[in-house]
Amino acid sequence: MDGIHDLGGREGFGAVEVDESDEQFHAPWEARVRGLVNAMSRAPDWNLDWFRHCRELIEPSDYLARPYFDQWVQTYCAMLVNSGCATIEELASGESTAPVEGLPEPMSADAVKGTRLGAKRYDREIPEAPVYAVGDSVRARAHGVSGHTRLPAYVRGRTGRITSHHGAHVLPDANALGEKHYEHLYTVAFEASELWAEAQGRQERVYLNLWESYLERK
Repeated sequence: MDGIHDLGGREGFGAVEVDESDEQFHAPWEARVRGLVNAMSRAPDWNLDWFRHCRELIEPSDYLARPYFDQWVQTYCAMLVNSGCATIEELASGESTAPVEGLPEPMSADAVKGTRLGAKRYDREIPEAPVYAVGDSVRARAHGVSGHTRLPAYVRGRTGRITSHHGAHVLPDANALGEKHYEHLYTVAFEASELWAEAQGRQERVYLNLWESYLERK
């Protein structure tokens, strides 16, 4: 989706602040939001790309003004209502009026505390051979989409070079709709001068992980 979340390469938003502290949370309520999200039961139609799609639907004025974890609250509230897990009235009151059938028990605080991200593989075997190889010159497709996508607007129509192949991974555009479609995933390097005219003569590159359907041969 082309929306306010896709700010890469746009002018008028000032310099990117990189001097923030390394603290994960800037206020106690942010840590509480993260804990609640980890503990809550997931509706069957939820996945990471659906979350991202819902977050991208936030009104631009809200998206730019709300803190990061405040956006999470708004997004999860919308997902709960959309999936029939809660009503607007329940969210406003903080009280559930009826149980939701078919959901697993939420995690306890102790279980959340002990949760660790372990090594897990997300690639899959698919019958289709990769179209591209390391070293190939490719162009990011120029088309936009109405739903979720991981193809940034600022690289569309621009030429890069394949630097890595990561096997087949679930396509976010389809996963946001609940469809498990796997495509080959590549790392593509774009010269900064290819992306921005004022970068002519600079040596920087931008590396992006892009799915096969995002690319075409140069």
